[in-house]
Amino acid sequence: MQVLQVQLEVRPDPAEVGRARRWARSRLAGSGIEVDESLAETLILLISELVTNAVVHTGCPAVLRMRLPDVPDVAEEAAGAAGATGATGAGPGTVRVEVADTSAHPPVPRHADGDATNGRGLELVEGLADRWGWQTEGAGKSIWCEVDRCDAGVEAVAFEGTTYEDVAYEAV
Repeated sequence: MQVLQVQLEVRPDPAEVGRARRWARSRLAGSGIEVDESLAETLILLISELVTNAVVHTGCPAVLRMRLPDVPDVAEEAAGAAGATGATGAGPGTVRVEVADTSAHPPVPRHADGDATNGRGLELVEGLADRWGWQTEGAGKSIWCEVDRCDAGVEAVAFEGTTYEDVAYEAV
């Protein structure tokens, strides 16, 4: 399976967060990750947090990058269905999101109190991503996170036999 990397330049303006979300949704759909999949929802939230942090805390332009598993073309799928060899055997892949900016200040994870209106971004990233971190990049830095894409079959097995009586929820 090949990997597709796409990027978007982001101006230091909070309105850019919405533009980044729309752009990311279209790229996810183009790579076979449907907008209503939980993976897409998680990735959009992660992108929203990382881009928000970049534009709010640095005041610098940034670059949003996504590395996506490429959609296999029809010929590859047909060859796979016919039992052809040469397939990589790799799973559906990992999606990587990076936001690079020109600020040399490292990210500072905070723990927000219950009434605080901000300060939860990196906690959300840590909780939702399979891995995350940051590194220096040129004169600035890049903050990245990765989410492993699960097979639909694995998800279905995990919920097999589950009824609504087995699920707790709260509507507020």
